[in-house]
Order: sequence, then structure tokens, then C-alpha cells
Amino acid sequence: MVQKEKKVKLAVNGGISFGAKLNAKQLVVIAEHLYADDELDLTTFQQLYIEVPESKLELVKEKFKEAGLSCYPVGGFVKSLRTCNFCKGEEEEGMPVAKELNRRIAGKTVPFTLKVAYTGCPIGCGEPMLSDIGIMKMKDHYNLYVGGKAKGKDAEVGSLLMDNLTPEELYDTVEKIIAVYSQMGKKRETFYKFLKRIGKINLQVNS
Repeated sequence: MVQKEKKVKLAVNGGISFGAKLNAKQLVVIAEHLYADDELDLTTFQQLYIEVPESKLELVKEKFKEAGLSCYPVGGFVKSLRTCNFCKGEEEEGMPVAKELNRRIAGKTVPFTLKVAYTGCPIGCGEPMLSDIGIMKMKDHYNLYVGGKAKGKDAEVGSLLMDNLTPEELYDTVEKIIAVYSQMGKKRETFYKFLKRIGKINLQVNS
């Protein structure tokens, strides 16, 4: 009996931009690595899940990168940043800040999948209030929310942790929050439950 090769699940998107977009070239490259009966999972966090043979993982990732696709691990990691679907322009909506934040945090190991969302204005198209960590751009500064939960009978809107942050303060604070969660969170403990257990005051973001 021929043993089937192990497959690895990969999260893929078109990079950090306004909304979830893929061009024709990217779709063709993805299709090249699918069999006729394979399926793609489209997540609510602007990612596609694709399974690829473990032996070809690095080759596939390189091909995707050449096509402008971004690849992320699936499971107990920080997910790529969810962003707004509408905008008034890259600079005005702070997209360079979103891209840099994503570069710093996406793919970091955490006790349970961590969702971080960004929105360029108070309208909140990126749904930051319903994510574990949410960022809302307010003129030239940023407000940071934590503890949002979109599903379940205990669904909850996130609460303001810090406001009027500069980009550097934002990067530093989010990275510290993730570090505290990584160090103090229990195995498979969601960020929502973790925050309920330790309290916002113990995130130690100012230390």
C-alpha cells in the first residue's frame, strides 16, 4: 500500500491592504497547487487555507511569494492583521502602520490562535472591537482595544486599553501584550479567557 504524503495547512492572502484581494496571477499560482478535488477554505479573517505536501512546503511558499502572496502558519499563532474594506487612501488611513505591525507580529507562537484587527477610522470596517486585539486610527494616533469576542452567547465588545498612541508606541504595546500572553497563557487558553483570568491591569504593557 502506497502511503500518502503528509500535508501541511497554509494560510494565504494577498498581503496587508484594504480588504481581501487577489489578482489573476495569484489565483493561477494557487490553482497550480490544487488537485481537481481539492478545496480552499475561506476564513473570516481574510485568509485562504490550502493544504500542500510537506516535502514541497518551502517550494510552494517561494512560488506564492513570487506572485505577491503572503503565507502564514495555521494553529497557535498570531494571525495576519485583518484590515478595513474601504479607504480614502493609503497614507490617510495609516496602512503603512498596519503593514509594519503585521510584519512584527504575524506568525508569532501563542497559546491559542490570536486575532488582531486594524481599522483606519472610527467606522470600524476591520471589526477591531470584535477581535482579541483591535486597533483604531484616530486622526494621527491610534487607540488600542483588547478582549473582543465575536462568537458565542458570551460575545463581547473589546474595551479600550490605551489611546492616543504613536505608531512606535502601538508596535511596542502590542508586542508586549503578545509576549505576556505567550508567557502566562495556559495551553489552548483563548486570549479572551486569559484576559478574564488575569485582568487588563496585569498585561504589564507599561513595564
